[in-house]
Amino acid sequence: MYSDIEIAQKATLKPVNEIAGRLGIPLEALDPYGHYKAKISLEYINSLASRPDGKLILVTAMSPTPAGEGKTTTTVGLGDALNRIGKKAVICLREPSLGPVFGMKGGAAGGGYAQVVPMEDINLHFTGDFGAIALANNLLSALLDNHIHHGNELDIDVRRIAWKRVVDMNDRALRDIVCSLGGPGNGYPREDGFDIVVASEVMAILCLATSIANLKERLGNIVVGYTRAQKPVTAKDLQAHGAMTVLLRDALKPNLVQTLENNPAFIHGGPFANIAHGCNSVLATKTALKLGDYVVTEAGFGADLGAEKFVDIKCRKSGLKPAAVVIVATLRALKFHGGCELKDVNNKNLEALERGIANLERHVNNVQNHYGLPCVVSTNQFTSDTPEEFALLEERFGGMKVPVISARHWADGGKGAEAVAHAVVKIVEQGKNDFHYVYEDALTLWDKMRAIATKIYGAADITADSKVRAQIARLQADGYGHFPVCVAKTQYSFSTDPGARGAPSGHNVNVREVRLAAGAEFIVMVCGDIMTMPGLPKIPSANRIDIDENGKISGLF
Repeated sequence: MYSDIEIAQKATLKPVNEIAGRLGIPLEALDPYGHYKAKISLEYINSLASRPDGKLILVTAMSPTPAGEGKTTTTVGLGDALNRIGKKAVICLREPSLGPVFGMKGGAAGGGYAQVVPMEDINLHFTGDFGAIALANNLLSALLDNHIHHGNELDIDVRRIAWKRVVDMNDRALRDIVCSLGGPGNGYPREDGFDIVVASEVMAILCLATSIANLKERLGNIVVGYTRAQKPVTAKDLQAHGAMTVLLRDALKPNLVQTLENNPAFIHGGPFANIAHGCNSVLATKTALKLGDYVVTEAGFGADLGAEKFVDIKCRKSGLKPAAVVIVATLRALKFHGGCELKDVNNKNLEALERGIANLERHVNNVQNHYGLPCVVSTNQFTSDTPEEFALLEERFGGMKVPVISARHWADGGKGAEAVAHAVVKIVEQGKNDFHYVYEDALTLWDKMRAIATKIYGAADITADSKVRAQIARLQADGYGHFPVCVAKTQYSFSTDPGARGAPSGHNVNVREVRLAAGAEFIVMVCGDIMTMPGLPKIPSANRIDIDENGKISGLF
């Protein structure tokens, strides 16, 4: 059996201009990055405005295990399957972060025979988008500290600086630091910290921006801190937004690559829906909708996180409307949520499966009733799965009238997901869709957070200490109350406790920290112990990644 990277390295890729030609994209609209990657020009994207849109399919998942349940693999497999059954389908994925690539999960370009390629490029530096985002973010940090060092004309209160530097790597040592040590020439010492790049507001802005002008405006609205009179200081006040936009000029353009079956895929925007909004960029998704009959995109982790943010942030801001949802599950994850230890999930266990199905049922209920969308459950098939376990799963969902389909795209590529593709087309053509948001714009920030917690997480209520509640009240009073809420929370549970498996109910969700993202136009509510700068596991994936004397990479996944 070949590893993912070995399968990808054996693939026969077509030149990117051929992939673009299948979508009708002319050669002059491509900015090639070698033979198999290209960016699409913004001028060409603007020229598509009058075309009708295809159907948007969202791929999300049940609450995952630490190993992940194959959501990206399903997105790729479904896109290939739709093309196999005669639909013109385009895939829209998020770009992998180097944090998980070198951390716990390894590569993030799909798996088995449902991958996007060139896999090594996509998982590593790709077209430099994350590097540009980090540079723009850190340029703002440098200009902020430089302004304070050279007289602080804006009267910035160094105790109220809200802007952090970023790096695209898991590094717990950078969470809390002291900077500017070494004397007057190095500035004013203060406590600071780093986030991972995908948690940067610049990442969110890039994903939500619709043009260079909109990108620049949003960057200018970033609030970096407050004056001694507690007035907000923006990137525009520091005259930083122009230079930041210059750094992001090329990064704003969507990236075009291909699947192993040579179908088109746009990969653009950041992951991590546990700490960010975690969606493919609006520009990439809207471009794909103009070029394909079906567009298959993903939103990170479970439907309580990625799908909620897709609905309440991305769709609300962009006007997008999904036609259907695919919820990815595995029998091993269901058994894990039923109390099985991770080492035992490949063993037959009907009792644990019965208990764990409650997790998937809540996700299905949320998609159907709180997002108003029709859905299909797609289970990634493993050799350890038994007919009895799958029959139990089908029986439980018969009453909810949700198709449960076992898929083999990891082993068989698009052919293994054809049944899922047919089910998706069927529910799209039925047209039963009552899409709506979880909360209305007019609710207060506190009530928006409460709505997410009680409706989506099954919580009894939300809590926060007096300092955090005062910050939320201040944001409300300052005119940010119409913003949506972006929750940062563990992906492993409906609660803030990653060890609370299944479908916990009646718990309280504690809001530990609140952050204003004025440029991205949402409020981040940090809940529980989640960190916006992750750490590496005891044995990180980086330990098995290597390269030989001929430049061939191994161990990436």
